[in-house]
Amino acid sequence: MGTNVFLDLDGTLTDPKIGITKSIRYSMAKIGSPLPKGYDLDWTIGPSLWYSFKELGLEANDTDKAINYYRERYTDIGLFENYVYEGISEALQMLKENNIIMHLMTSKPHIYARKITAHFNLSKFLTHEFGSELDGTNTNKADLIKEALHYLKLPPHEAIMVGDRKFDIIGAKENSIRTIAVLWGYGSEYELKAELPNVLIETPKNLAKTILKMDN
Repeated sequence: MGTNVFLDLDGTLTDPKIGITKSIRYSMAKIGSPLPKGYDLDWTIGPSLWYSFKELGLEANDTDKAINYYRERYTDIGLFENYVYEGISEALQMLKENNIIMHLMTSKPHIYARKITAHFNLSKFLTHEFGSELDGTNTNKADLIKEALHYLKLPPHEAIMVGDRKFDIIGAKENSIRTIAVLWGYGSEYELKAELPNVLIETPKNLAKTILKMDN
């Protein structure tokens, strides 16, 4: 069948910082727990909203409310406070020309993710777009990848996961697939190296050639 590449979205293909962090601030203010102006929210880019709001100190019964408030802003505004990293479109084009099959693999709800990939003209590179459900199903990357492998009838050795956070590497390794960790997103070098990815790369210009080398 050939190599299939699973591509994370936030922090890997696009930089969603403004939309995500502003929507979290909006949500926390609405729920009555506003965040200090200088509070760093970069760590919220990548994991699920359930994880992020729990880490922000919300109890389970408040988390669902917070997610609903988050989506009030994110659905109409935050989605598009975003941009594609320089060099990503060129890398995906090169992979496509070399017959590499690419799929989106994001913890973000697919109903949002598909709007983003369409808006930024990335969907043309993707054969399937796997994401979570609005109720939180498959926000865990390992569960999402497992479901994708089953749906595609794909042996693990024919897949490569590309992502910028430890959740991508951990989820991939739990499914016995190879990993490329990228340093232009929101996971630190320390965070990523701790999970022992197969390859660590610094810029999008190295993405295509790294994948093609692993494909041989």
